[in-house]
Amino acid sequence: MISERLQQLRDLMAERHMDAYMIPTSDFHESEYVGEYFKAREFMTGFTGSAGTAVITKDEAGLWTDGRYFVQAGKQLSGTGVELRKMGNPGVPEILEYLEAVLPEGGKLGFDGRVVNCRQGQDFEEKLADKHVTLAYEEDLVDQIWKQRPQLSKEPVWILEEKFAGKSAAEKISDLREEMKKEKATVHILTSLDDIVWLLNIRGNDVSCNPVVLSYAMVTMERFYLFINEETLNDQVKAYLKELSVTVRPYNDIYASVSQLRDQRILLETGRTNYAIVKGIDSSNRIIDRMNPSVLAKAIKNPVEVENMRKAHIKDGTAMVKFIYWLKHNVGKQEITEISAQEYLDKLRSKQEGNLGISFDTISAYGSNAAMCHYKATSESNAAIEPRGLYLVDSGGQYYEGTTDVTRTIAVGPLTDEEREHFTLTVISMLRLAAVKFLHGCRGLTLDYVAREPFWSRGINFDHGTGHGVGYLLNVHERPNGFRWRMVAERQDNCVLEEGMITSDEPGVYIEGSHGVRTENMIVCKKAELNEYGQFMEFEPLTMVPIDLEALDPSLMTERDKTLLNDYHRKVYDAVAPHLTEEEALWLKEQTRAI
Repeated sequence: MISERLQQLRDLMAERHMDAYMIPTSDFHESEYVGEYFKAREFMTGFTGSAGTAVITKDEAGLWTDGRYFVQAGKQLSGTGVELRKMGNPGVPEILEYLEAVLPEGGKLGFDGRVVNCRQGQDFEEKLADKHVTLAYEEDLVDQIWKQRPQLSKEPVWILEEKFAGKSAAEKISDLREEMKKEKATVHILTSLDDIVWLLNIRGNDVSCNPVVLSYAMVTMERFYLFINEETLNDQVKAYLKELSVTVRPYNDIYASVSQLRDQRILLETGRTNYAIVKGIDSSNRIIDRMNPSVLAKAIKNPVEVENMRKAHIKDGTAMVKFIYWLKHNVGKQEITEISAQEYLDKLRSKQEGNLGISFDTISAYGSNAAMCHYKATSESNAAIEPRGLYLVDSGGQYYEGTTDVTRTIAVGPLTDEEREHFTLTVISMLRLAAVKFLHGCRGLTLDYVAREPFWSRGINFDHGTGHGVGYLLNVHERPNGFRWRMVAERQDNCVLEEGMITSDEPGVYIEGSHGVRTENMIVCKKAELNEYGQFMEFEPLTMVPIDLEALDPSLMTERDKTLLNDYHRKVYDAVAPHLTEEEALWLKEQTRAI
């Protein structure tokens, strides 16, 4: 089947004199996760992972993906005619290097310009210019092959009340226009879905786990144009948008509208705006390329959002405590697998008042499976949870009061000394970062060492960021705040930490073939004292879930580490116990006892 699809694609390429065709994992909006309509790369290769890019030439087909998916991709690509290209491995060229090598002089590279961002498209233009390669970006060739392609999502749009948003859409739009004035911009083109729905205080369900709406926006000093499928708007939402002076246009009209602009100063972010949109802008306009102003505004949660987030985390903590209680009391007595445990937790969350679903696909991993950071249990890998070792669950929920993300590693039976040591180091790391005090002006890059030092001092490391920004009833991964030990420019997560920013704090240890440990809390940045040295800042924990004392080795902890844990556990008990049964509350009291 895959080989037939590849042949059909090559036939279309030949008709258009294309030498290569690229299919990324993306939608028209540079979203991290994509809807069913946009899974063209999966359709063409059979690889179902969430990250990867396929490149098809006349003679070869390759799939580039990262280390999270080497095993999975190897199995799924077997016999398809698509070769796995393991990104980062010796001898494996980057996609652009590969294209430079295989494209002939005067050749043609094809791709759908709506699913490639402008910055990447400009890189292709620049790097392939010496070979006089033409970029053909106007057609989606996969669409001509995919006869039963799912329709574009058109889930209903709904209004997020101000008691949850904390600020009206009119105020947000006004603030945006003030930022446009600072840049001397006359037009702002906005295509990132979380920015658009945040700006308008609307939500939807067009991307799994992310309550966003397929749309584009074009803002001037007088008008706000929203490009959207009008079928998704009921009378109430239409009236609301009209009151905001928002003009609704058909979703695909963005391209024609942009092409009509003349002599404007257009503010947009090329790394988050698709290539086709930017290529359609007339040369009489000037492009101001900078991060969308809404990114920073959205990341700095207002006091209403922060208070609501506290409420969301108590609800979420209640579901997590009930889950851990159930797991501890039933492992070894009944069959529990990674998938059945995941389903039980997802069900507990769904019962919490105001829950709107999960915020990402739950990671439920037992034993050696937990050594894979982004493991997803499948029918093939689904391990039975036995009464020994460690079980890791990374999960979160969407609530009217906000978005949650929490990881806990749980002892389900006897542990080795190494497992206990790694668990304890991870807890120490998480607590120390959450307790750090710092001067305003610091970035995550500055503070990350606090979390890494317990590991680095023992010659251990974890190969992922220590934390990421989290949205408010939005994407669980949000720019521009985060914790990371080195610059990774494309992540755009190294801004100055401001009051109201919410970031995950999630160190870990991963031993291939043995076990994985991660402990994750969400923390909110807030002001501490202001004195002659400047404005000091600190963090407050939002997550209210106990840390498993059965897995802990207190001998590795300093007195301050123990105090930090005891203080945190006191907060957890006080917040969550009132929402539990009597038996669960008694159990939680023991689980949060002072050490």
